[in-house]
Amino acid sequence: MAKILIVEDNEMNRDMLSRRLQRKGFEVLLAVDGEEGLQMVRSERPDLVLMDLSLPRMDGWQAARHIKADPQLQNIPIIALTAHAMVTDRDKAFESGCDDFDTKPVEFVRLMGKVANLLGNGVSQ
Repeated sequence: MAKILIVEDNEMNRDMLSRRLQRKGFEVLLAVDGEEGLQMVRSERPDLVLMDLSLPRMDGWQAARHIKADPQLQNIPIIALTAHAMVTDRDKAFESGCDDFDTKPVEFVRLMGKVANLLGNGVSQ
């Protein structure tokens, strides 16, 4: 099954997402800030990244820009996750290179639809 990197500084959000994704059969990797997330994308090459946008050390917008600027990483899909649901936040996420956008609190069924759409390999919801 696909490998998903969760870049999230909130421990409760990380735990909830990782447990639910693991139950769906995904291999889950975790990072707590944008710098660690970027390093893990480079070393682990996940199939998809769930990227919180408000992160310490390097925010999710910066991390996404770095990932998409690297020819070896740019095809890894990124779903931005944020509690900020303003249209400008959505636009900024797409401008940073994110492939999709979802709001917190995460509605897991909706998120799984986006994951399935980006992975496109029969991921069950």
